Amino acid sequence: MGFAPGELVLEIGYGSDCDELLRQGIQAITNTAFIEGVATEVVDAVIIWWRDGDGDLVDELVDALTYLSETGPIWLLTPKLGREGHVDPADIQDAIPTVGLSQTQTISAAADWSATRCVARKSVKR
Repeated sequence: MGFAPGELVLEIGYGSDCDELLRQGIQAITNTAFIEGVATEVVDAVIIWWRDGDGDLVDELVDALTYLSETGPIWLLTPKLGREGHVDPADIQDAIPTVGLSQTQTISAAADWSATRCVARKSVKR
């Protein structure tokens, strides 16, 4: 997923259904604990655990951008098809550009979770 040692990662939406091995793996790479809830500093990446029914995805992405460095990614983690809380990919594809982000890739991050990488759109050079 591209995490590096020393990076600060904000985690949003953690619950008992989240994949602990994935969480531990990210923290082992960064060698830092997740920042949870409201950040008071700029972070290098944000991971959002998002399920159908969690609210407004656009609002959550906007909130995450508040704390994110200009070059950092947001990893949107959603339950895979057939899992409780599965999010329709069309909902994700609609929300991401609405907040000025681009979807760069979607991967299978864990047994029950897919991860969609979102980054700020690159400005057009004139």
